[in-house]
Amino acid sequence: MSRLDDALRFHQTALDLRSQRQALIASNIANADTPNYKARDIDFGSALHGALAGRVAPLALSTTAANHVAAAGVATAPNLQYRPETQSSVDGNTVDMDVERAAMAENTLHYEASISFINGLLKSMQAAITGQG
Repeated sequence: MSRLDDALRFHQTALDLRSQRQALIASNIANADTPNYKARDIDFGSALHGALAGRVAPLALSTTAANHVAAAGVATAPNLQYRPETQSSVDGNTVDMDVERAAMAENTLHYEASISFINGLLKSMQAAITGQG
């Protein structure tokens, strides 16, 4: 079970970071015409390594009423970086739509691969439990 938990935890962490990266890339695309907007991205490899190594900030959830359940979690917000400028723009915007589209496609592919891997793990576990396969 420990190996299954570790594999699922790895892919869940990867999915969380991929989701955050997708939103960041979408933000870059949405601001392609915004003057002085600087395209941003994350270094996925170092963000994943940091999250798996436990270098995440603790997140204390606030309670506003006595009946609320106290809870805590972790924030997996990666360090945002500015994407290097590939072409000059008169208005100071650094979004390159070709780079953003490629990053979006790559990120989507990796996200879907993690989903497929998780589905495979769960199907294998179900087959082992039910004695099928």
